Amino acid sequence: MAKVEQNLNISALELAAKNAYNNAYAPYSNFFVGAAALTKNGNIVSGCNVENASYGLTVCAERNCIAQAVINGEQQFQTLVIYTEQEKLTPPCGACRQVIAEFLDQSAIVTAVNHLDQQISWTVKQLLPDAFTPKDLE
Repeated sequence: MAKVEQNLNISALELAAKNAYNNAYAPYSNFFVGAAALTKNGNIVSGCNVENASYGLTVCAERNCIAQAVINGEQQFQTLVIYTEQEKLTPPCGACRQVIAEFLDQSAIVTAVNHLDQQISWTVKQLLPDAFTPKDLE
């Protein structure tokens, strides 16, 4: 994990997501994805998608990114960036949206970027309205 200033430029996260993208394992779909998150402590953590011949065991970049942070003792995040080289910007899948809602505030920003320098951003609440979160277990 890299430590960064609190006033982070999105380009540092985009670079980390792109570097993770380069390590993605996607021999079946050829749909490579990288993700990078900024933790509440100011660290950048990244992950890539890892496919499996048993398709249901594939793990997305966003979930690998968050899991990597948790492994390193971080459980709170400021923002998350997803990088692909698709012509159309790619939002997180439903499973990733649920995991993102577990660890990021509803007002946190998730941004998709691509190799064409396009980007789109959503709040977590926009990605998963009325998410089931730990607060629902209280």
